[in-house]
Amino acid sequence: MEGFRIEPFNRSGQTEFIPGWWCRNPHLQTVWRKFFGDSPVLPLHRERWETPDDDFLDLDFLDPPDNQQDVPTVLLLHGFEGSSRAKYILGMLRWIGQLGWRGVALNFRSCSGEMNRQPRFYHSGETSDLDWVFRKLSARFPKAPFFIVGFSLGGNVLLKWLGEVGEQVPDCLLAAVAISVPFDLGIAAKNIDTGFGKVYGRNFLSTLKQKALEKEAAHPGLLDRALISRIRSYIDFEDRVFAPIHQFKNAQDYWTQCSAKNFLDEIRRPTLILHAEDDPFLPGLALPMASIRNSRWLVEGITAHGGHVGFVEGLWPWRPGYWAEARTRVFLRSFSEGVLKR
Repeated sequence: MEGFRIEPFNRSGQTEFIPGWWCRNPHLQTVWRKFFGDSPVLPLHRERWETPDDDFLDLDFLDPPDNQQDVPTVLLLHGFEGSSRAKYILGMLRWIGQLGWRGVALNFRSCSGEMNRQPRFYHSGETSDLDWVFRKLSARFPKAPFFIVGFSLGGNVLLKWLGEVGEQVPDCLLAAVAISVPFDLGIAAKNIDTGFGKVYGRNFLSTLKQKALEKEAAHPGLLDRALISRIRSYIDFEDRVFAPIHQFKNAQDYWTQCSAKNFLDEIRRPTLILHAEDDPFLPGLALPMASIRNSRWLVEGITAHGGHVGFVEGLWPWRPGYWAEARTRVFLRSFSEGVLKR
């Protein structure tokens, strides 16, 4: 890896996404895999890492053959209220294993199945855990080339971190992929509270309110339990629970400080942006297209259809394919092969 220089990525070679005729609706695209997709059984092993602030992070590892130390390593970041067991994470891990690479899926705080210890948990702009995990991983596998793939909230965390580190991005990180990112957190929150988006919002609130009650039980006085029970909208939760726990003035302050769109200009690693214009959380008109197209480092992968972390294709519903996985695989292999040849 020493002396390897990353150059801005050539934008050629884009492939078109064509949704399955049976899955063109954006909401069906969004929920298809969750309800109908397969759940690969993989030989994962979990490690618990104690953090510097007396908390913990759980990571699931898919090891390469013979546990080789220098193979490409892909760190995966899940979406909002997801985990390393989400089907889109397992799908990515499956092809990572097929290539003989190492896969590592990070569970954000409170998402691994056990509540974390500190009052805070995770959010779209929490990049300190990603930074700590990545540097610890790269020190553990010093000869491995690295990639990061982030989905939805995880993609926002990834892009914000890449913008924050800017020119100081670790040399071992060759490229990244961000899928269905809520670039503008305010717009995404309003869409979750509007129309059909309320279906998603109710699902999020059911787990978020439970987590908030657990936090208050573990840290008496942190929150008002009666207030939590009265919350009926996602924005209200962000404003009255999420923001104060994580030291933001209010929801607007959180959106302003953490939206990925504000960090794109400082990114200095080739990063593939996969997003559907019919994404129910952040539709095409809200995408920061000027920043994406003006950057020498961001690779545009915008499609007309695909929903949110969907991109389901294939001739028949019993044999679906997932375009985002295939596109990610082609993109990352183009960098790994260049390094390995050297």
